Amino acid sequence: MSEHKALISLYAKELKLPSFAARYAQVLREAEQGGLGYEEFLVRLMKGELQNRRENQRKQRIRQAKFPTMKTLDTFDLKNLPNVDPAQLFNLAEGNFIDHQENVVFIGNPGTGKTHLSIALGVAACNKGYRVRFYAAAGLVNDLVEAKEQKRLSRMEKQLRKVQLLILDELSYLTFNRASAELLFQVLSSRNERGSVIVTTNLEFSRWTEIFNDPMLTAATVDRMTHKSHIIDTNGSSYRLRQRLAQTSVAGGPLTGQA
Repeated sequence: MSEHKALISLYAKELKLPSFAARYAQVLREAEQGGLGYEEFLVRLMKGELQNRRENQRKQRIRQAKFPTMKTLDTFDLKNLPNVDPAQLFNLAEGNFIDHQENVVFIGNPGTGKTHLSIALGVAACNKGYRVRFYAAAGLVNDLVEAKEQKRLSRMEKQLRKVQLLILDELSYLTFNRASAELLFQVLSSRNERGSVIVTTNLEFSRWTEIFNDPMLTAATVDRMTHKSHIIDTNGSSYRLRQRLAQTSVAGGPLTGQA
């Protein structure tokens, strides 16, 4: 038996079937105790291998998404966002908007949970098999500028086009120069009806000229981002401030700053 076990481990490694070796002894005991036939024994091993592969692929998608932290809808108190329909968020978490190449734009004051919600939808998408990439808006622009300087912009744009859901966080705080704004516009434009984008911003669309610094470029960007889009208003009291107040209440200490 030990020789057979060693061979199973060797063959499983060669065939890239790691769970066969890991689960073989357990499934064999279950087969002996339950009187399983050869076919059911094999089915259980194959099912375990499939589940293991799917879980590893899910973890890989989450790693490749490069989320700054892990968030889910279950850990967000939706009652504090009066303008948000919870059913809409949970429907978006099913991923149908990605199949339809639709966008999501979270607009609201700082601290109202826009980043949390964007990550939560991204994690849900990874769990359902979609390829996701998270960027802070300034980080994406910096990477695009660097790629252009190093003559690898086409390669980066090709990689971005393979992503089914691009998350662009904090499209609010910087004014891009003309060259940077055009690079960002090119990425967003290339995804129009080809891939989904989630954007978080604290600026209404009428103020996006503060970001792109050009009325025509702004109008073109807004046109693409609002086409087939779900616009979600997160305005309300600061979600981060409420969290800190709650923590302070539990700890019994003073609140020394603002969210």
